[in-house]
Amino acid sequence: MSTKPSQEEGRTLRFEIFRYDPTRPEVEPHLDAFELVEQPYMTLYLALNRIREEHDPSLQFDFACRSAVCGSCGMMINGRPGLACSTLTANLPDVIRLHPLPAFELVGDLSVDTGKWFREMAERTESWIHERAPFDPEAIEERMDDDLAQAIYEGERCIECGCCVAGCGVANVNPRFVGPAGLNRIARFALDPRDARSDTDWFEVLASDDGVFGCLGLMACDDVCPKDLPLREQYAYLRRRTMGAARAPLLQVEGVANAQG
Repeated sequence: MSTKPSQEEGRTLRFEIFRYDPTRPEVEPHLDAFELVEQPYMTLYLALNRIREEHDPSLQFDFACRSAVCGSCGMMINGRPGLACSTLTANLPDVIRLHPLPAFELVGDLSVDTGKWFREMAERTESWIHERAPFDPEAIEERMDDDLAQAIYEGERCIECGCCVAGCGVANVNPRFVGPAGLNRIARFALDPRDARSDTDWFEVLASDDGVFGCLGLMACDDVCPKDLPLREQYAYLRRRTMGAARAPLLQVEGVANAQG
């Protein structure tokens, strides 16, 4: 006899979902409630699709891959940023409240425009390899240390879902702050030996309240990252590198003074 629970045996879940369409400002933001019977292995992604198909086809939310790779389905799940496709309803209480991620432009309901934020951040931090030497297609490929390559790869695993930004208190009040995702992106290129930028160049990018010194060190970003990126280590690395760049001119001045004395 099968021990798989039937639909009738599941919990009745109450979904309280934020609703607002910026193109219809006359309709104030509010919560709509829906009820579903929980099914085995049901994710929030599956539940939201059922709500849209069975209850309200106007419900807006984003999804693409269903495999925690595209980052499209980020949302606030009972006050905590997460991905709908990888969140099992079995791990949530009977009442599930869903809101859009803060710090991003609202498209409607649970849908936000993370792309605009990430593009602006990438342009400000110049998130690409800066190579001063001309490209030589005949040059021999340079080898990279395995540990260094792995450290760079860790930064590349970011799926730009926006969960870390939504969980960051600073990013929610300062739209100019590059955020945890931005600091992670900077660390990825600062580590890369192919990037010709100096510590002084990185200091200009990082050394402000919009950069590494804007972080309060609460590290909620590290707690909510669905890919378990080492955001705490990236932050510490950039902090050390920035402080080193700031101290270098002082050491040079002290050296000159000692030589003259």
